[in-house]
Amino acid sequence: MSLTAPVPDLSDLRGYAVDWALVDVETSGLTPRRDRVLSVAVVTLGPDGEQTGEFSTLLNPGCDPGPVHVHGLTAQRLHGAPTFDQVAGQIGAMLQDRVMVAHNAQFDYDFLAHEFARAGLWLPVSQRLCTLALNRRVDPPVDDLRLGTLAAHYGVPRTKAHDALDDTRVLAGVLRASLREAGRLDLPLPLVACPPRQDPRFAPRPAKTACPFVNPGRLAAGGALVQGMKVAVTGETRTARAELVARAAAAGLNTVTSVSRHTSVLVANDPASGTAKVRRALAEGVPVVDERSFLRLLDDVRPGTPHEGSAPAPAPAPAPPSPPEAVPASSLEAVPAPRKPAPADSAQPAPAGRPEPRPEPPAPLPESAPLPASAPPEPAPRPSAPAASSAPAAPSAPAPRPGSRTEPTAPLPSPAPSRRPARPGGPLTGRRVLVLGGTHPEAVAARARVVELGGAAAINLSASVTDVVLLAGGDSDRRMCRIITLALPTRAPQWLDAPVVAHRPDAGEPRTATHVLPRGGVVDLPYPDGPAATARWTVTASWAAQTVCEIDVVAFVVDEDDQVAFDEDFVFYGAPENPGGTVRLHSDGPTEQTVGIALATLPPSARKVVVAAAIDGTSTFGDVGAIQISAGPGTSAAPLVQATLDAATTERTLLLAEIYRRGPRWRLRAVGQGYDHGLDALARGYGVDVAG
Repeated sequence: MSLTAPVPDLSDLRGYAVDWALVDVETSGLTPRRDRVLSVAVVTLGPDGEQTGEFSTLLNPGCDPGPVHVHGLTAQRLHGAPTFDQVAGQIGAMLQDRVMVAHNAQFDYDFLAHEFARAGLWLPVSQRLCTLALNRRVDPPVDDLRLGTLAAHYGVPRTKAHDALDDTRVLAGVLRASLREAGRLDLPLPLVACPPRQDPRFAPRPAKTACPFVNPGRLAAGGALVQGMKVAVTGETRTARAELVARAAAAGLNTVTSVSRHTSVLVANDPASGTAKVRRALAEGVPVVDERSFLRLLDDVRPGTPHEGSAPAPAPAPAPPSPPEAVPASSLEAVPAPRKPAPADSAQPAPAGRPEPRPEPPAPLPESAPLPASAPPEPAPRPSAPAASSAPAAPSAPAPRPGSRTEPTAPLPSPAPSRRPARPGGPLTGRRVLVLGGTHPEAVAARARVVELGGAAAINLSASVTDVVLLAGGDSDRRMCRIITLALPTRAPQWLDAPVVAHRPDAGEPRTATHVLPRGGVVDLPYPDGPAATARWTVTASWAAQTVCEIDVVAFVVDEDDQVAFDEDFVFYGAPENPGGTVRLHSDGPTEQTVGIALATLPPSARKVVVAAAIDGTSTFGDVGAIQISAGPGTSAAPLVQATLDAATTERTLLLAEIYRRGPRWRLRAVGQGYDHGLDALARGYGVDVAG
């Protein structure tokens, strides 16, 4: 069947003329490791953009079809349809040796990967392209990047939304038009490498539950355990380690896999063993008890204080003692080192100090107040949890990393707003300014000035760029040829002193400006109630295309102590989803990655989600330049908040944004705080037990 959209010839777009396999799935839910594919469609295109094949089918998932009001696929309609394993071979043959394309491709890819894994097969996809990510780079003048919105913008007919086959046909038209726009702007395609293997992370795994109680502090000498205490175990134990951890969790204790100054007690039968946990406990002053004493304490665990929003629970019933095990249990499974083999200099142990606590932001705005352009944080004391011991926690004082110019755990000065706050009514409101050339400090100052004048500082050339400021050497930037072709106005640096802009007849109406934050700026996230409260908020980080290094975006779900509840609350390339599915990493290409956060379903113990970026290798963020972050409700919605963060020169990890609770609201802070140490040390600082 021919596609309804016009078919432009793509063969003249050098680098874009490849074989494509366009995919759309309808699913019973949003969690790939739990939910199932109900229907799938694949349309293949040749390098010239012409359709070469088409396949679609309903599928019998063997479970409840979920939100029928969205996809219209009832159990009756799916009855008698084939199961996924019966059509996996046909789907795989269409994907083989082609670039897989989807709108929000991470979603479709993950669902297919899980279905292929259930069928005992590997997904034959080596590269994928997300049309959502591609259009973020193109940045067309639309209110959002939903498939229907882009179809209307590009003139692609759409007959039936949420029908897999029709959506795939529409996707074909959107892809062709998007490639044309990308070619006009000379944009590299945001292709994502997908190793064609059965990745173990696609195997189903049981969900973990965060401790519902606030950490009351350390175990006092001669005192009792209290629900919420953080307990770590090291060395050999007579009781099976899994059973010991399960009994502690059942009693309301928070079992952790690493030791920090927030740990309440360490269980160790041999305090002289010299393990890393024992050494850290001794350095931090954390109490150490043996297994026998710990089991005795488990018989009388005192009630704790539930996290705000948790239902209070009665005191735990004493657990019956279990017979000792004759064979020592193995140690807790550690999280593998993030992403790739560590660089050569990581053979030396990096200190694991936690980032210093940041000042609390101002009180939330009234419900009727609009989202502010910026709200600088004001210092305020953090309310502390009730202590179980009068002994103060030992301060963390790690030594500098050998070869580092600064101590890896010493943060940069607290983020401060730009010299003047962004002016919503400033002369650059609604404009997007790209700064080229100059030294790093000069470029930083120019972008800060753009924000002060109400504009947005761009880091990539896109369809939304309205002006280009040329600092010294900027005219030799490779993008200048395309800028001249597009007839974009170029400005001297002095233009930023008192910019004068004129409406271009061919530019269309100026778009509604997003809220531009300076470094350290804070905003309340809107929609505390209603349907939007259940939206999966996204934080997208993007940077200029470069070849000096790779950048990984990561996220940490942390409690009131800035510590993860368990290692799986560290979301990164190798583990792109936490156990509850509340935080997910979307790899959208080599210059863009997105973290999706389901705020409404985060457990009460989760007080903050920290989004960071890390350099993979020995390069620094001084080599990369500015990082742009944008945030909004949903992967396809227009961003409501934007910030451009200029890193300094030597940092290898950079805190980008924090989304945190403030009373009944959630707030977002643009951080921009860097560290000279690597991702492994940053993860340890948030309580992750990183192997190696």
